[in-house]
Amino acid sequence: MTSPGGAPRTGGTPGEAPRQPVRAYVMTRGRSQPSRNTLRPETLLIVTDPDRRPPPSATREERAFLDICRGLLSLAEAAQALHQPISVAAVLASDLIDAGHLTVRARPAAQPASPSSPDHHLLRALLDGLQQL
Repeated sequence: MTSPGGAPRTGGTPGEAPRQPVRAYVMTRGRSQPSRNTLRPETLLIVTDPDRRPPPSATREERAFLDICRGLLSLAEAAQALHQPISVAAVLASDLIDAGHLTVRARPAAQPASPSSPDHHLLRALLDGLQQL
Protein backbone atom coordinates (compact mmCIF):
# COMPACT_ATOMS: atom_id res chain seq x y z
CA MET A 1 0.00 0.00 0.00
CA THR A 2 1.29 3.47 -0.76
CA SER A 3 0.50 6.93 0.51
CA PRO A 4 -0.95 9.61 -1.77
CA GLY A 5 2.60 10.77 -2.52
CA GLY A 6 3.61 7.27 -3.61
CA ALA A 7 5.76 6.45 -0.57
CA PRO A 8 5.17 3.01 0.94
CA ARG A 9 3.26 2.90 4.19
CA THR A 10 4.45 0.66 6.96
CA GLY A 11 3.05 -0.99 10.06
CA GLY A 12 -0.53 -1.27 11.10
CA THR A 13 -2.85 -4.22 11.30
CA PRO A 14 -6.06 -4.92 9.39
CA GLY A 15 -8.58 -2.28 10.39
CA GLU A 16 -5.84 0.06 11.64
CA ALA A 17 -4.45 2.91 9.59
CA PRO A 18 -0.90 2.12 8.43
CA ARG A 19 1.87 4.24 9.96
CA GLN A 20 4.06 6.48 7.86
CA PRO A 21 7.80 5.77 8.09
CA VAL A 22 9.72 8.20 10.26
CA ARG A 23 11.97 10.40 8.17
CA ALA A 24 15.69 10.15 8.87
CA TYR A 25 16.03 13.86 9.60
CA VAL A 26 13.40 13.51 12.33
CA MET A 27 15.38 10.73 14.04
CA THR A 28 18.60 12.75 13.89
CA ARG A 29 16.90 16.04 14.82
CA GLY A 30 17.89 17.53 11.48
CA ARG A 31 21.58 16.67 11.73
CA SER A 32 23.39 14.89 8.94
CA GLN A 33 26.76 14.47 10.68
CA PRO A 34 27.59 12.74 13.96
CA SER A 35 29.17 14.78 16.76
CA ARG A 36 32.34 12.72 16.45
CA ASN A 37 34.19 11.81 13.28
CA THR A 38 35.80 8.69 14.71
CA LEU A 39 32.84 6.38 14.07
CA ARG A 40 33.38 4.03 11.16
CA PRO A 41 31.17 1.15 10.01
CA GLU A 42 33.45 -1.34 11.79
CA THR A 43 33.42 0.61 15.09
CA LEU A 44 32.38 -1.74 17.90
CA LEU A 45 29.71 -0.50 20.29
CA ILE A 46 28.33 -1.82 23.56
CA VAL A 47 26.00 -0.49 26.24
CA THR A 48 28.01 1.21 29.00
CA ASP A 49 25.88 -0.16 31.84
CA PRO A 50 23.32 -2.86 30.99
CA ASP A 51 21.39 -2.10 34.20
CA ARG A 52 21.09 1.62 33.43
CA ARG A 53 17.73 2.57 31.99
CA PRO A 54 17.49 5.03 29.12
CA PRO A 55 16.26 8.48 30.13
CA PRO A 56 12.56 9.21 29.65
CA SER A 57 13.53 11.65 26.89
CA ALA A 58 15.13 8.87 24.80
CA THR A 59 13.48 8.34 21.44
CA ARG A 60 12.12 5.00 20.28
CA GLU A 61 15.14 4.66 17.95
CA GLU A 62 17.61 5.40 20.75
CA ARG A 63 15.94 2.80 22.97
CA ALA A 64 16.09 0.24 20.14
CA PHE A 65 19.77 1.09 19.58
CA LEU A 66 20.54 0.48 23.26
CA ASP A 67 18.58 -2.79 23.22
CA ILE A 68 20.55 -4.24 20.32
CA CYS A 69 23.90 -3.03 21.69
CA ARG A 70 23.62 -5.02 24.92
CA GLY A 71 26.12 -7.31 23.21
CA LEU A 72 29.14 -6.10 21.25
CA LEU A 73 28.00 -4.93 17.81
CA SER A 74 29.56 -2.94 14.99
CA LEU A 75 27.98 0.29 13.80
CA ALA A 76 27.20 -1.37 10.45
CA GLU A 77 25.46 -4.30 12.17
CA ALA A 78 23.47 -1.91 14.35
CA ALA A 79 22.37 0.09 11.29
CA GLN A 80 21.25 -3.10 9.58
CA ALA A 81 19.37 -4.32 12.66
CA LEU A 82 17.61 -0.96 12.97
CA HIS A 83 16.85 -0.88 9.21
CA GLN A 84 18.45 2.56 9.02
CA PRO A 85 21.16 4.07 6.83
CA ILE A 86 24.58 3.97 8.45
CA SER A 87 24.65 7.78 8.53
CA VAL A 88 21.54 7.82 10.74
CA ALA A 89 22.96 5.08 12.98
CA ALA A 90 26.20 7.08 13.33
CA VAL A 91 24.33 10.19 14.50
CA LEU A 92 22.27 8.16 16.99
CA ALA A 93 25.37 6.31 18.23
CA SER A 94 27.26 9.59 18.69
CA ASP A 95 24.44 11.01 20.76
CA LEU A 96 24.32 7.88 22.93
CA ILE A 97 28.11 7.88 23.37
CA ASP A 98 28.08 11.58 24.30
CA ALA A 99 25.34 10.87 26.87
CA GLY A 100 27.36 8.00 28.37
CA HIS A 101 24.94 5.24 27.34
CA LEU A 102 27.19 3.58 24.72
CA THR A 103 30.89 2.79 24.80
CA VAL A 104 33.26 2.33 21.88
CA ARG A 105 35.34 -0.81 22.21
CA ALA A 106 38.69 -1.32 20.59
CA ARG A 107 38.87 -3.90 17.85
CA PRO A 108 40.52 -7.15 18.87
CA ALA A 109 44.23 -7.04 18.25
CA ALA A 110 45.12 -8.50 14.90
CA GLN A 111 48.29 -10.32 14.09
CA PRO A 112 51.04 -7.75 13.69
CA ALA A 113 51.97 -7.09 10.11
CA SER A 114 55.24 -8.65 9.14
CA PRO A 115 57.78 -6.15 7.89
CA SER A 116 59.23 -8.85 5.64
CA SER A 117 58.09 -9.62 2.12
CA PRO A 118 54.86 -11.58 1.54
CA ASP A 119 54.90 -15.35 1.94
CA HIS A 120 55.57 -16.47 -1.63
CA HIS A 121 54.67 -20.10 -0.87
CA LEU A 122 51.24 -19.06 0.38
CA LEU A 123 50.68 -16.81 -2.62
CA ARG A 124 51.74 -19.59 -5.02
CA ALA A 125 49.38 -22.07 -3.32
CA LEU A 126 46.55 -19.54 -3.57
CA LEU A 127 47.25 -18.91 -7.24
CA ASP A 128 47.40 -22.65 -7.99
CA GLY A 129 44.09 -23.17 -6.21
CA LEU A 130 42.42 -20.37 -8.15
CA GLN A 131 43.71 -21.70 -11.46
CA GLN A 132 42.20 -25.11 -10.70
CA LEU A 133 38.71 -23.62 -10.39
